Amino acid sequence: MTKRKDPKDVSSDVSSRKTGIRLFVPILAGARLGERMIACLGALLGIVLTGLICRSVLGDSSSLPLIVAPLGASAVLLFAVPTSPLAQPWAIIGGNTISALIGVAVAHVVPDQILAIGFGVSLAIAAMSFARCLHPPGGATALTVIIGGPVVTAAGYLFPFVPVGLNSVLLVGLGYLFHKISRRTYPHRAPVPSANPHQTSDISPELRVGFGAEDIDKALEALSETFDISPDDLETLLRQVELQAMLRSHGTILCGDIMSRDVVTVGLRDSAELARSRLLLHNVRTLPVLGMQGQLVGTVGLRELMKESGDVGKSMSPAATAAMLTPAVTLLPTLTDGRTHAVIIVDQDRMIQGLITQTDLLSAVAKLVPVAV
Repeated sequence: MTKRKDPKDVSSDVSSRKTGIRLFVPILAGARLGERMIACLGALLGIVLTGLICRSVLGDSSSLPLIVAPLGASAVLLFAVPTSPLAQPWAIIGGNTISALIGVAVAHVVPDQILAIGFGVSLAIAAMSFARCLHPPGGATALTVIIGGPVVTAAGYLFPFVPVGLNSVLLVGLGYLFHKISRRTYPHRAPVPSANPHQTSDISPELRVGFGAEDIDKALEALSETFDISPDDLETLLRQVELQAMLRSHGTILCGDIMSRDVVTVGLRDSAELARSRLLLHNVRTLPVLGMQGQLVGTVGLRELMKESGDVGKSMSPAATAAMLTPAVTLLPTLTDGRTHAVIIVDQDRMIQGLITQTDLLSAVAKLVPVAV
């Protein structure tokens, strides 16, 4: 039997993490030592392979550099902070290439090199901003073009595409492969806010209470600062903070404490008519579907069975599951998504131990709310 962790033990763990000596203290939120080691390996492979491929394409006798220096900074963003808007494919490829074009144009128009580097970096920021590909190494790329010397000057408008554009495309491609192998998501896509499952104009249930997108916009406007995170990612982070705060406050109530244990089920080969009759007889909205060995294989409700006349297996849906020792409040996002009516509590072999409905969770949460006197 697993022993529950006392809330006092949790708070002591937190305080020890705050006061204890740590060998690696990340500057960025969420940056762990393991992630940084993966980033180091990615940068090593990305830069080396980009250089090798460019050498095979351009040849050792090429007068052009095989790789430009700002690509090192691009690699830092691509492998160390791949979720940053500044590290996405268009930011790297477009930011470096457009900035290089700006650098070439400024070098031809402004004869004084000091003025040229100032105008080059300034205009590169403007061009990247309008093209929605802001990339910090782009400023260095524009600078490199202007002060690059005779080789870069002789290359003219070819230089932004070869080697700058070629380097950028290769690095992004290698970064995509590396992140896929290391099981990271790249390019980064912010979670899409869930739509109302009932096809009405109301926003989805979980978004009706608490802050909204307009609150985030007003907060950012009030702070008058620019942050390296998209508003959609920021909203996702803040909603996870809300959930973790609730878990910290009320995480002692486990699924095993509030689940129904006498669960009405239906077999995989049972008829749709039998499933419909059990749903109506027991006044429930979801029936777990059991496989041949008694394990959970899915769920079925009246919606799925509305037009089905065969067996249950033809109309079942994937089941939302949890374990007995899972804190009950973590089921809130699932049971308020407008689609899921019950979470099935299973063991490691997917054998059913219980079931938690929206009503079960609502009753538990209601007891946690202090009653005004």
